[in-house]
Amino acid sequence: MIALRSAALSSIPLKARMPFRYGIATMTEVAHVFLRLTFDFAGQAQSGLAADHLPPKWFTKDPNRPLDEEVTEMLAVIRAAVGHARAIRAATPFLFWRELYAAQSAWAKGNKIPPLLAHFGTSLVERALLDAFCRVNRVTLAAALRGNLPGMDLGALHTVLAGTTPRDWLPASPPAEVFARHTVGLSDPITDDEIPVDERVTDGLPQSLVACIRFYGLTHFKLKINGDAPRDRARLARMAEVFARECPAGYAYSLDGNESFREVGAFADYVRGLRAGVGDAAFWSHLLFIEQPWHRDVALTPAIGELARAWPDRPPIIIDESDAELASLPTALGLGYAGTSHKNCKGIFKSVANACLLAQRRAAGLPAMLSGEDLSNVGPVALLQDLAAAATLGVTSIERNGHHYFAGLSQFPASVQAHILQHHGDLYTRSEAGWPRLDVKNGRLHLASVLDAPFGIAGDLDLSALETEHL
Repeated sequence: MIALRSAALSSIPLKARMPFRYGIATMTEVAHVFLRLTFDFAGQAQSGLAADHLPPKWFTKDPNRPLDEEVTEMLAVIRAAVGHARAIRAATPFLFWRELYAAQSAWAKGNKIPPLLAHFGTSLVERALLDAFCRVNRVTLAAALRGNLPGMDLGALHTVLAGTTPRDWLPASPPAEVFARHTVGLSDPITDDEIPVDERVTDGLPQSLVACIRFYGLTHFKLKINGDAPRDRARLARMAEVFARECPAGYAYSLDGNESFREVGAFADYVRGLRAGVGDAAFWSHLLFIEQPWHRDVALTPAIGELARAWPDRPPIIIDESDAELASLPTALGLGYAGTSHKNCKGIFKSVANACLLAQRRAAGLPAMLSGEDLSNVGPVALLQDLAAAATLGVTSIERNGHHYFAGLSQFPASVQAHILQHHGDLYTRSEAGWPRLDVKNGRLHLASVLDAPFGIAGDLDLSALETEHL
């Protein structure tokens, strides 16, 4: 039986090297937390780690709520999930997660906390559990999931998968390298000469889009749009010119709508206007998909299905923030969406089931897309675990923006920096200033050390220098 024995929550405040505007928020600083849980596996104790930002204005996009109130609420859902986990005794990690998911759901409903936020707490416990499970069994995440060592019952999550296992659908081996899909925020400079003198960053890393392309060799991009049609058209037209000039061997991009549209039909008109206003046909041929254009209040309503039937030549559209519950993806597919995103904060077992469902649809010749997206993730744990999970699911283009908005691991203790350079020298390199930075080469990230680790992070990370609370 599996039981939780102890829990510790550590935190560190991080400052962005430049503002990151996404949706209704602009991030200049954020709390980053680590959850270390020790489990008993049939008499053998093993600790596991999970980590993430506490990003206001993503889990609940309420423009009127104070930021500190949202951070407090995120901490509350983490503590609640740990509290529920203490009462669980389960034979497998999957059964442990199912009990935890049910308990957290009931608690959240009683406290009027939306599912996406509530299961952020569930996912942190789940990630730490999987890390501990992989360590105690001396297996990698990919081997554990393909071998179904956690005991997944796919049919319990999506009935059409009954009788199958993850091995039937997941790739035989994760990709050894993936594209780093670079985020261009709503206010990010396209060229260096757009950066005001008092906003220039002098940490040795690039700042403008053009500088990033040249520094990292980028070819995959995620472009933020917000429904301001004239501004969006102008920025996209400029970026089309940049990509054609700076990426002669080819490029690809996604558009992120960040829930900017509440009137369903208006988005189709908006896209047609973009196509007409950015008249470069080659540019549109490089579009991968559009992510979550509609606000979550309308994104999974019947009106979307009606629009899909009336808009047969629409580009692939996927959900992100609307993927809040276990049934969200099947609902979205029924309405005409092409798929969903993977983020560790939405849950590993849930994403495994979604990846298997989408693989089944592809095998049947139906549209099916799983993307890799980001919450400005950074190492030394969150980024690596997200890469390990996404690669295990077969995702090869993964939005990465934490290394752009935060100066590598410069704000973490020296012992943490040394650990990452020692154990993950293929993913990180030493910056000119001495601290580890993500090593994007030719627009790609190399994942050998991440995939060889139990769940992303190799070795035993020392977090003793961080402020820690025992839960």
